[in-house]
Amino acid sequence: MDLQTLYTPPAQGPHLQKRKQKKRVGRGIGSGHGKTATRGHKGQWASAGAKKPIFTFEGGQMPLFRRMPKRGFSHATWDKFFLVVNVGDLDAHFNDGDVIDLAAMRKAGLAKGPCDGVRILGQGDVTKKLTVKADHFSKSAAEKITAKGGTTELIPPPKKPVRNKMKPRKEKS
Repeated sequence: MDLQTLYTPPAQGPHLQKRKQKKRVGRGIGSGHGKTATRGHKGQWASAGAKKPIFTFEGGQMPLFRRMPKRGFSHATWDKFFLVVNVGDLDAHFNDGDVIDLAAMRKAGLAKGPCDGVRILGQGDVTKKLTVKADHFSKSAAEKITAKGGTTELIPPPKKPVRNKMKPRKEKS
């Protein structure tokens, strides 16, 4: 056996390189990716700017959202969300003479999550003198707090912006 048959030189060429080269499309017929540049003929994906369908796309069928009847109304865009706290919980978590507001309730773990304010309801009993600041008090809650010498302070809502829909009339001279 001679050396030539035992030794085979390492294979060379672009198809055996470690890192794959970028596919250069649209560079003429000699590149192997000329003319249509691997996009095929016509169809949705053949031209630039073709967008892939979104997850709701049903292949040209009328989408579910458009098939469903639209009825009803939602207040969700402007409704306010208030956290509810009972006077019995306030009595259990705070000491005599404490001033209780939203920050104090959050610290005590009574008011969790985002909210537009706090409503105090009258479930439970009050045995301490408390000063409570909230956006709303039920009738029974206010009576129970004031009966023990405490005070209820109502936080005023933000003022509504004044919008002048009537343009002032121009005075004739």
